[in-house]
Amino acid sequence: MLRKLAAFALALAFTLPLQAATPVNVNNADATTIAKALDGIGPAKAAAIVAWRDEHGPFKSVDEVGQIKGVGTSLLERNRAAILLSGGDTAADTPAKAKKAKAKKKPAETEE
Repeated sequence: MLRKLAAFALALAFTLPLQAATPVNVNNADATTIAKALDGIGPAKAAAIVAWRDEHGPFKSVDEVGQIKGVGTSLLERNRAAILLSGGDTAADTPAKAKKAKAKKKPAETEE
């Protein structure tokens, strides 16, 4: 019984961090939104992300977020899938949705 309980607790420990992060666009979200969306990112680190973005411009890669003091490799990897660089603030604007919208905006070919 104890062995099954330990196995369950271990499985739960590995899945909880994966479920905690919510996709967020770090290039346009405010610090409060970033702190609520990303696992292990509190108000201070979220404010540092916004300050870095204000000073250096939009993030060009998720790895640049790792330049923020306190955002180490493990924290970055835990949130990598949730860190968006384009689109809306949250999961409502997923990459698939953005791709579909981009396809609709292609200019029509003109005949001469």
